[in-house]
Amino acid sequence: MCGEKELDFAVYLIHCLAEIWEKLPAEVYNILNSSGILDNYIFPCYDTLHTLGREYLVEDITEFAREKGIQI
Repeated sequence: MCGEKELDFAVYLIHCLAEIWEKLPAEVYNILNSSGILDNYIFPCYDTLHTLGREYLVEDITEFAREKGIQI
């Protein structure tokens, strides 16, 4: 379960990724949710991830998604 701050962060991150990946935020959400990245990485690692810069976050999540076999 996540709190309001974790959810706000996830929404922010989804929109950042949507811009870079050139996808709709709903598509990015579906990718992150279905791959487990949202529940198994973004929410549990919120305390660390929210301290990082936008560019690093986008690179990190993109690389993680590619390692899981997701075509971005």
